[in-house]
Amino acid sequence: MDYNTSLPHMIIPEYGRNIQKMIDFAISVEDREERNKVAQAIINVMGQLNPHLRDVTDFKHKLWDHIFIISDFKLDVDSPYPKPTRETFQTKPDRVLYPSNDIRYKHYGKTVERIIAKAREYPDGEEKNALVESIANLMKRSYLAWNRDSVNDEVILKQLVELSKGELKADPSALKNTQTFVPRPPAQNRDRDKKKQSNNGRQGNGGFRKENNTGGNNPNNKFKRKPF
Repeated sequence: MDYNTSLPHMIIPEYGRNIQKMIDFAISVEDREERNKVAQAIINVMGQLNPHLRDVTDFKHKLWDHIFIISDFKLDVDSPYPKPTRETFQTKPDRVLYPSNDIRYKHYGKTVERIIAKAREYPDGEEKNALVESIANLMKRSYLAWNRDSVNDEVILKQLVELSKGELKADPSALKNTQTFVPRPPAQNRDRDKKKQSNNGRQGNGGFRKENNTGGNNPNNKFKRKPF
């Protein structure tokens, strides 16, 4: 009996060892025309074993790539697609360059700094003043998301001047009230949910409280248990 540990390594195990043997047989076929027919038959079988590949764009191309990979790039047939090479799969991907710009205040993020830099280019006027006010409120909203315990409008305005290198200044009255940004406290949320559940319970019972219908000696009970 042959054990898997003693058999040759399968390059793509998902297709199984029978596909591996078929491809090995195709490599041994000397006649090129016959070898092309065998390869096409193997491609059809591989497509039936993996029907999910049909949803992939250009799945036939993927099957042909797989048959060359399984053959260790030894199969010499006429493929409708460019034949891949070993170097294609051994080449390391290009290094991805990540931005390394320092952020002055992490809770504001790089986007706020870019918006401030863009606002500095605007000509003086009502449009620029409205933009500066919007930036100041955006900074306050970001600050509250980072620290909800306390927020000082003077700190927001000071940091706006700092980030804009002294070119942008907002009026203190332009900052909105803190309650506009801070969500409802959790305790109030729980009270609201309890009140909502209580209202739903009354509506489900027709507006009346459900009485105890276990019978007993209570003369006022409308649902006395009848004797058997």
